[in-house]
This record gives sequence, structure tokens and C-alpha cells, in this order.
Amino acid sequence: MKRQSTVVTGCGSGACQCAAATVSLPAVTVNDVLLPDADLYADPVSLSTRVVGEILRQRAVAAGLLPDAPGTVAPPVDDAARRVMLAMLDPPAPLPPASEEECQTYYAANSHAYLQGQALHVRHILFAVAPEVNVHALLVQAERALVELSRPGVAPQRFVELAAELSACPTRAIGGDMGWIGPHDCEPELANELFDQRHSRWGMGVHPRLIHTGHGFHIIEVLGRRKGRPIPYLQARASIAGDLAVQRQAMARENSLRSLIGEARVQGIDVNTLLLEESLRFWCHD
Repeated sequence: MKRQSTVVTGCGSGACQCAAATVSLPAVTVNDVLLPDADLYADPVSLSTRVVGEILRQRAVAAGLLPDAPGTVAPPVDDAARRVMLAMLDPPAPLPPASEEECQTYYAANSHAYLQGQALHVRHILFAVAPEVNVHALLVQAERALVELSRPGVAPQRFVELAAELSACPTRAIGGDMGWIGPHDCEPELANELFDQRHSRWGMGVHPRLIHTGHGFHIIEVLGRRKGRPIPYLQARASIAGDLAVQRQAMARENSLRSLIGEARVQGIDVNTLLLEESLRFWCHD
């Protein structure tokens, strides 16, 4: 994501004293409302989520759907407000179903996503969103943990330690280990990121970015992988139609969001680099 300024951290050499010098990024504002601690977000998805969430909150306030918040700093957004944002972006009428030709074309281009027997051995750390939770502060905490676990040479035991300390999932008692899971054993957002995308075969280890679901933010580590075998088209037809329906709804929401972004005054980042699809997976989770 392109910021309108950069962080200067020296020449990159650990032996160079200039590496200790830093210049803070500029404040990020939406219609002159400040996003607190935005410079802590190393993950562009998390920063996009912050900006998109504030744009949606302000529009919901303007529409009388949410109460206004005093001051010039963006307030926390709870789960109830998040659902109001979803309703605001939904299309006014049901979208038409996909045709047979569209389903066949989609299957031909995405047959890699329709497999039997594929599975991953996964462990995770869940930063859970709840009505009383400050989502912004939760993102900061999740980002810091992800940065730590992504550093070269980090001890494998560190994931276990952070899961026990930070995860809101009962699997924290066993280091966040979810065992072997398939695409139907986890949240749709996790399935999409870990199984359905072509880049899902990015490899083993800690996933390079947070994965957002309706439960919150996940740090994922892949410990093992089992390949699957293709599902015939007729057997996959119902799933394909459902997937296309979800995509159409997501596209309609994204188009509505683009209009709102075009009307907002955002400073501190380039709005053209906002990751809208990833942001909407969090803010607009049903």
C-alpha cells in the first residue's frame, strides 16, 4: 500500500548506526477524523480495514443509522455497528443467479478450488472481536504478534507461547493446533485464503498476513499439506453456483464502497491502493 510518506529505518544493515533513526509516518485521517496508531500497521490489509471502517462508520452516522461520536479521533467500532455497515452496502434487490454457462466457465478457470481430500495441518492465534472489544486496538495487537512471528529465525516454540498468551480460541491450550482441516471445516474466509485461491499454495509456515473472519483476526501457520483430487463438474455444480452468488454480492458491496470512498477526504495514504475486497471480508461479514 502506498503511503504519502515513508518510514526511514536506515540503510538496512544491522551494523550501521543509521538503522536506529526513524521518521514517523504522517497521520491518517478520514474527513479530518484521525485514525489512532495507524503508523503501527505493517500489514496493508489491516490499514485498509481501518480506513474502510471509518469511511463506513461516518456514512452510517450521516444516514442516521449510527450515533455520532464527539471529537476528532475515530472511535472503536463494535460488532453491532459492523452489521449496520453491512446492511448499508447490500444491494436493494436480490441479484440474479448464475447461468449454466457462467458456472461451466467458472469451473474451467477454477477447477483447482474444487478438490476432494485436500487438507492442511494448521495452527492459529485468534484475536476475537466482540461487542465490547476495541477493534482498532485489537488490530494493533494482532499486527505486532504477526510481525514477531514472521521474523527470520524465530523459534517454533514462540508460536505456541503466543497462542497460549493471546489466542481467544480454546486451542490455545495446545499451542493453537487445529489439526488437519479441509475447506469445509473452517470459516469461509479461512477456506478462501487457504484453499480456494491460486496463491493458497504459497507454502508452509506462518501466513504472511492476517486473515479476517467474522470471529476476528487470525494468525495462521501451516504445518502440513495433503493434496486433493478434482471433483467432477456435475458434483460441484451447486457449490459453484453458491460461490458465484457470494462473489456477485461482494462485487455489489465493493461498488457501493467505491462510491463512498470517492466522496470521502482521506489523507495520509493513497486511496487507490486500498484493499477493498480484503477489508470487506471483515467489516461486512454476515
